[in-house]
Amino acid sequence: MTGDTQSGRRATPASRVTLDDVARRAGVSLATASRALGDHPHVAAATRARVREAAGELDYVASPEATRLAGGPTGRVAVLVPHPSRWFFGELIEGLESALRAADLDLVLFRVGGPEERAAFFDRLPARRKVDAVVVLAFAVDEAEHARLASLGVDVVVAGGRVASYPSVGIDDHGAGRQAVDHLIHLGHRRIGMIAVQDDGQLAPDPDGRRSAWRAALGDAGVEPADDLLVTVPWGGEGGADGMARLLGLRTPPTAVFAHDDETALGAVRTLRRAGLRVPEDLSVIGIDDHPLAALTDLTTVAQPVRDQGRRAGELVVAALRGELPERVPPAELLPTRLVLRGTTSPPGAPR
Repeated sequence: MTGDTQSGRRATPASRVTLDDVARRAGVSLATASRALGDHPHVAAATRARVREAAGELDYVASPEATRLAGGPTGRVAVLVPHPSRWFFGELIEGLESALRAADLDLVLFRVGGPEERAAFFDRLPARRKVDAVVVLAFAVDEAEHARLASLGVDVVVAGGRVASYPSVGIDDHGAGRQAVDHLIHLGHRRIGMIAVQDDGQLAPDPDGRRSAWRAALGDAGVEPADDLLVTVPWGGEGGADGMARLLGLRTPPTAVFAHDDETALGAVRTLRRAGLRVPEDLSVIGIDDHPLAALTDLTTVAQPVRDQGRRAGELVVAALRGELPERVPPAELLPTRLVLRGTTSPPGAPR
């Protein structure tokens, strides 16, 4: 007989049993199984017992590689950030750090900005094994990068966007865009332009969500979206200023503009004011984020809880280290957004 059916042991030679087999048997991730067998302090007692029971049932013998993976905890979490100087990423990091600090975990930042810098980082990634988990901040992960992250044998969480392969926390970009454009439509605008952004770091895992919202909102209002009313610019205020200039150069300019984000929107407002146009009497502008400058400049926007996204991602990291997340990746957690009415939107042609 090749297996003990009474004890429930699998009829598989012990030499062929892997840590992955143990993880599946226990219903946990590979990283959690590794930490449970290595007495990681963040693993819940019940999870540790379940993993050890599965290892015993399978007659699992740790290989040198599995032993390395199950080594002692480092107390460090790697955070991959494209643009650490930008407000959005700073807010994510603030929230993330607060949750990790509460669990006595340290945050280690790795900048993965432009394409060359990002490629070089992922090429060296297998050597960077001295962390307990990795957090990806608001960028999509391609197939090669996914394989590199998997080589670490640790849990990966995404903050500020959605990546199907990992537990993620973000917002519904399409829904936020609909809130912005629907507001302009409700005010009576029909010729609505959009300033979209193109970022070398591909900031959003769902980069077209806000563009599709612009098209869908206009379509639902019975308006055919005009291609010349959609301009794409580099991210930031200067890009927004240039995009607004291009829209003003049309034979029939828009009466309102939806900008991808607040900083792009503020650049658009600068161009309008330099052109001698009044905001919102001559042209309305709305963004997304609720950047601190939005309140100071009275910009109408759709607020997203950026710091809360970072904090919640940190809580997911802690839960993963304790073995409390399901083996199957859960649906992305989407935090709510809200329209913030200020002084840059009004009905078309509204008097001063």
